Amino acid sequence: MADTSKTDAHSERVKWQSFWVCAGVACLTILDLSKVNVGLPSIEESLGGGATELQLIVAGYALAFGLALVPSGRLGDLKSRRNMFLIGLTSFMLASLLCALAPSIEILVLGRILQGVAAGIQMPQVLGLIQQLFQGAERGRAFGLFGATIGLSTAFGPTVGGLLIAVGGLENGWRLLFWMNIPLGLLAIWFAWRLLPKRQIHEGGASSLDVTGILLLGLATFSLMLPFVLTTGGPDDDPRRWLWLIGFVVAGAAFVWWERRYLRIGKSPVVHFGLLRLSSYRNGILIATAYFAAIPAMFLIVTLFLQQGLGLEAVFAGMVSIPFALASAVTSWLGGRLVNTQGRKIVVIGVALAATGIGATLPIVAFTPEELTPWLLAAVLTIAGAGGGFVISPNQTLTLQEVPVTQGGVAGSVAQVGQRVGTAIGVAVASSTFFATLYAEQGLETTEAIYRDAYGRGTLIIVGLLVVALVLSLLDLRKRTVAAA
Repeated sequence: MADTSKTDAHSERVKWQSFWVCAGVACLTILDLSKVNVGLPSIEESLGGGATELQLIVAGYALAFGLALVPSGRLGDLKSRRNMFLIGLTSFMLASLLCALAPSIEILVLGRILQGVAAGIQMPQVLGLIQQLFQGAERGRAFGLFGATIGLSTAFGPTVGGLLIAVGGLENGWRLLFWMNIPLGLLAIWFAWRLLPKRQIHEGGASSLDVTGILLLGLATFSLMLPFVLTTGGPDDDPRRWLWLIGFVVAGAAFVWWERRYLRIGKSPVVHFGLLRLSSYRNGILIATAYFAAIPAMFLIVTLFLQQGLGLEAVFAGMVSIPFALASAVTSWLGGRLVNTQGRKIVVIGVALAATGIGATLPIVAFTPEELTPWLLAAVLTIAGAGGGFVISPNQTLTLQEVPVTQGGVAGSVAQVGQRVGTAIGVAVASSTFFATLYAEQGLETTEAIYRDAYGRGTLIIVGLLVVALVLSLLDLRKRTVAAA
């Protein structure tokens, strides 16, 4: 008779090993959203390029990321999440190699866009696999650990970037930001090949790849994100870029019409609109979109202010985010354990703390002496980090709580599209406000005073976005309370 306890223990161990492979690759992907920010001055010094090119290095990654998410998530649900994971990871490693070797700013922008596509292929598989591996309360704990990993990678990104630039030098240190992905990617491929589950449950009935729906959704997403990606706050911004929003409306309407028609004829659409009728899913996406519009923009503006305004070296500018990272990791883990009993209350507390911490940076930047400013920023960003941990993992759990496992990949993809769209819009609006202030006040005051003003105006945008997330969280909490009563 087989020893079932040993078999169960082995299965449990492999399940958690698979989880850490997924979390590690997600960490690698998210690091590239934040660590490259600190390398922008070094890239400008090495390859040249103006505000538009530097904006594309950051926002072009997010744009391509968002475009690839839904078709990749759908393919993973229909075919094999493991295979799509390996394809995305391999592509990400090759695109990183192109970035590391880039001889010009144009090649680097191309490499970043390809990196974004690869990240968009692998991230839906991460979320789908976690949905597949864990159920019930265990899923909440898994997403708590996943949120802690994401929080650490987001906030430690600038520190890692600063250290690598210090090692490699101002001229070419930024290349190490991309070289580090090569050995880590190879290691991850080996573990993924060995550990990730080869089988998965597929949805019943007709299931086909809705190519027309994917193209229409891609066009709508592209048309929505592009004008924000092209917004730098400089005098050369073309006002005609906003005409792309007309394309978003037309493509979005065509997508909704096509998806309903596709479902009526008995086929499986790329997005099941029934998911959006789940208030937990719909509200979770809206909250995450507003939150992710704020936080990446905050990291970018803090980094620009410390490096260009106060003249801190990249490594020290990056270290200011370490307390945010540590606090976020702790509360993500704690939030994953509390979410099943406390629900949306955790997210409300988290958003309020994040808004309070980031809002507290405004008087610090405006009034404190230059030598104290980085230390005080690090202190109040600890509060924001504690809030962020209570937002990311609990909201992820609540968003996917009622989603069928067979649709886990595409459901996670749509949620991620919301986050990437939010990131593109938030970074564009906050950074363009920051740069527009620099252009407008040039020559009127000292450099430090101009940067303090630019930081203040950009950060007001970020706090406003967090207030939107807080209102959405409170409305969802009220709805859940009424429903429970």
